[in-house]
Amino acid sequence: MAEEKKRLREIARPFVVDGPSGVSIRDRLKGLTARDEEVLRAVGIHMGRLASQDLARRVRDGLQHSAETWAVRKRELTAVSSSRWAGSVTASTHDQWGLSRRAQHAHLQSLDAGIRTIRHRLSLPLGEKGARGNPGGYRSRSEWFAKSRRLAVLEDRYEKVRAEQEAGRVSVVRGGRRLLHQRHHLATAGRTTEQWRAKWEAVRWFLTADGESGKRFGNETIRVSPDGEISIKLPAPLARLANAKHGRYVLTARVSFPYRGEEWRDRVTGNRAVAYRIHLDTERGCWYLDASWTRKNLPVIPLDALRAGGVAGVDMNADHLAAWRLDEHGNPVGAPRRFDYDLSGSAGHRDAQLRHTLTRLLHWAKHTGVTAVAIEDLDFTDSTSREKHGRRKKFRQLVSGIPTAKLRARLVSMCAEAGIGVIAVDPAYTSRWGAEHWQKPLTTKNRRTSRHAAAAVAIGRRALGHRIRRRVAPPRDDQSDCRGHRTVQAGPRDRGREGHRPRVPGPRTRSVRAGHGRKAVDQDTQHRSGRPAEHESWRQDPLPLSL
Repeated sequence: MAEEKKRLREIARPFVVDGPSGVSIRDRLKGLTARDEEVLRAVGIHMGRLASQDLARRVRDGLQHSAETWAVRKRELTAVSSSRWAGSVTASTHDQWGLSRRAQHAHLQSLDAGIRTIRHRLSLPLGEKGARGNPGGYRSRSEWFAKSRRLAVLEDRYEKVRAEQEAGRVSVVRGGRRLLHQRHHLATAGRTTEQWRAKWEAVRWFLTADGESGKRFGNETIRVSPDGEISIKLPAPLARLANAKHGRYVLTARVSFPYRGEEWRDRVTGNRAVAYRIHLDTERGCWYLDASWTRKNLPVIPLDALRAGGVAGVDMNADHLAAWRLDEHGNPVGAPRRFDYDLSGSAGHRDAQLRHTLTRLLHWAKHTGVTAVAIEDLDFTDSTSREKHGRRKKFRQLVSGIPTAKLRARLVSMCAEAGIGVIAVDPAYTSRWGAEHWQKPLTTKNRRTSRHAAAAVAIGRRALGHRIRRRVAPPRDDQSDCRGHRTVQAGPRDRGREGHRPRVPGPRTRSVRAGHGRKAVDQDTQHRSGRPAEHESWRQDPLPLSL
């Protein structure tokens, strides 16, 4: 008896990805004096200590948090800083607590998925092969026993995390848990104790001020004038360090923001809200100022308008992007493109690789004239667990290496600046069906089409609203008279899909000179089955009587 085929899941409709909701730019603070750095360190240490205390209090409140407890915290912070510094601290605290709650929920989902997978594999006989999409039984009794013990560990961990979630308790580390763990692995991190300590203290400083619309230059705490002058409202205990009126300190350094400087200058001139953050890079020994603001009422381009100019289908992989241009009917145009990147090394190197790769991709997309880029709406949280894929460690590392979230965020923001839309599609079966229906037909003697390039075609066709499967060409015999002589790629509801092909100037065959054969597209003038030879009825005249 043939094995029953697995039922395919429903494919979600493609959608236009929303543009970035905010903008962030950065400039270096050059020419700071020793006095300036001393004041910045003093303010950062003081406000960082207050931010740590406020976060600890918010964690203790848990689900008992209310507007009254928030007001009490803000009043206490205002007494030792200022009302605006207190507002920035409490807003940052609430953001950190909410992020930790979302991470806690994601951790619970991951533990639940691992527990269900182990229980399923433990219930199968030893050595049983898995079905499509489902893992099989364990290979040996020793592995079965080890996984049964791991199941107990995961179940115990799940109960603890769930109890913490129900009680509203979260674990937050100001400065980052990764940097905290480096303290015990300094040799691996390539840092000395002094370097780690300087980095740890610098990232825990708090020099962030939220913007306010209607206030002078959009921010009263860290004020930056259109000509680049920076002044800071000092907290109450540090007012003795002021060198300007109203307890403010003016830095010697000035900023210009070479990137998006005109847009930033328009905002501060119009007194619109701009948030600022000052931070120190201990490895380079440089101070930086970040300016950020939100974007509202961004124009949304309809999906049909983006499809009209064709799309560039992009398949994301661990070491490259595979792209192919498709016209509005879903036909691949030109040759496929491959954009390589290397994600090894530091975080800065990885980020630079992504930016450089996406820049080349967008330059190519603008050169081809497409109006949108089609990508997969990927989420690999389920496919990177060792419980699901077992011994396939290389595969899990390969999947984990695909920069889905970072690449998608970068692509959306860069496409918004380039005037190119982003269409997200369901990733189901794109690689499999692309290789099945497009890899071989697109392979020529001089070009071997890869599986990833074929997947890019499948992604582009799904974004355009077409089926991934190609229409099969008609049989060789009688293809011109009855079956048709082309492989149609247009959609089933496109107007003119069954009409005549556009007239190509010049002769259709070598036996017809240029300017002749004008009735080649008119099938009614030909002797074809089911079509009249002429447009009007024909009747033979009677013979003349003179004959």
